[in-house]
Amino acid sequence: MVSRREASMKQRILLIDDEAPIRELVSLYFADAGFAVDVETDGRSGLHRALQTSYDLIVLDVLLPELDGWQVCQGIRAMSHVPILMLTARDDETDVVLGLELGADDYVKKPFTPRELVARARALLRRGRGLLEEAGTIEFPDFRMDHRARELVVRGHAVPCPAKEFELLWLLGSNPRRVFSRDELLEAIWGRQEFIEPRTVDVHIHRLRDKIEPEPERPRYLRTVWGVGYRFDDVAR
Repeated sequence: MVSRREASMKQRILLIDDEAPIRELVSLYFADAGFAVDVETDGRSGLHRALQTSYDLIVLDVLLPELDGWQVCQGIRAMSHVPILMLTARDDETDVVLGLELGADDYVKKPFTPRELVARARALLRRGRGLLEEAGTIEFPDFRMDHRARELVVRGHAVPCPAKEFELLWLLGSNPRRVFSRDELLEAIWGRQEFIEPRTVDVHIHRLRDKIEPEPERPRYLRTVWGVGYRFDDVAR
């Protein structure tokens, strides 16, 4: 028998999916892997529960009744930095990009194996605990990052910054003028490269430019190195 204390120490996952077979199978695999799993079957209930309860990870289907997965993701991101792993049944890059733009940290395309989903969730949780463990702050004329607090302050105002965006900006900002290829950034931030597409890096850079750049269309900090990847410039133009 699992004690109350042991149960409270488990990492908690909220699964939001309206397909009963998927809910049952995924819940079983996550429970066997040592997670505590809560389940919701529609977007409205899922969003309410995600905002009322503390979770380590949200597993979120795109096609949901009441509110779709994109609306739920957007609603969660407005209030929380909890990692979000989205499930999509459509093999469409547009769906994937939209989910990432709305704040999802990773995605899995259906059909998937429960073992793969658990592995992806574990990888996301490991990185959510901090790719870079060192504490400290970095500061530039337009923004400041506090790694211990996981806080991004832009021109005096705290700005919501999901885990993957924060890690990406921290990595680039901590290594000014170093050029990173997309593959290097994928490996550093998302782990195994076959799980995610290079386009993911571009989407996250675009979102970060909107947050920190005085003129996102003429980036001062997050510079594109054509044919290679990105670098962070800490010198004013």
